Amino acid sequence: MRFYTASATDIGTKKQINQDSLSLKSFITPIGNVALAVLCDGMGGLSHGEIASRLIVSAFEDWAELNLPILAQSEIYDGDIRRQWTEIIESQNNAIRLFGEQNGFKIGSTATVMLLTETRYYILNIGDSRAYKISGVGVTRITADHTVIENEIKLGNMTEAQAMNSPMRSVLTRCIGISDSAEPDMFFGDIEPETVYLLCSDGFRHLITEEEMKTSLLISAKSQDPEHIETGIKNLIDLNKARGETDNISAVAIYAK
Repeated sequence: MRFYTASATDIGTKKQINQDSLSLKSFITPIGNVALAVLCDGMGGLSHGEIASRLIVSAFEDWAELNLPILAQSEIYDGDIRRQWTEIIESQNNAIRLFGEQNGFKIGSTATVMLLTETRYYILNIGDSRAYKISGVGVTRITADHTVIENEIKLGNMTEAQAMNSPMRSVLTRCIGISDSAEPDMFFGDIEPETVYLLCSDGFRHLITEEEMKTSLLISAKSQDPEHIETGIKNLIDLNKARGETDNISAVAIYAK
């Protein structure tokens, strides 16, 4: 199994600062090729969201340098990833909350993290950034948003169409840095070949359809050229901006071949 990777981020049309942070790294290990992607969206309504998002990304980069080589000596177990990544989120939640309190402002971020080995994926999510898998059979959202409207949809109080125009669209029920605790969701599964695994901030997916994601990313990924995959991402970013998206826009794509 080989991985072809690309990422892109854009400040958008109205923001003064890009509060999104991302990281994309590939490794050759005793268990084969491994890819790690991290995408965090600093909370746009709060001060200094870019600090929170960057701190979280840096924490997972440190984990990749220190812990991943040890785990990748043999099979990586779901329980080890769950434990280690949950500890990172708890630590960062405490550090970011304390930093905000000491400086007199609220600070927070979402986090979506994905580790791919040649046999398995491991995904963590808290907030409303998302992970998808995109293949010839369609687009599947892996993660669930931690938002007020997601809860309303689940309860049957709101339709997907109503949610798109709701002023509560971006109100989070979980994030990192605001509350005393931060509880992420974890997702595990087997890798599917000829599939694009996508992480994105909410600004990336508000104004484009899943079919547009599939068309742009799957076609570009099948070229097995990272520059083409990056172009596919940037084309979707430009499409979002042309349709009036004002938020920061970021995405990471990994094509498993």
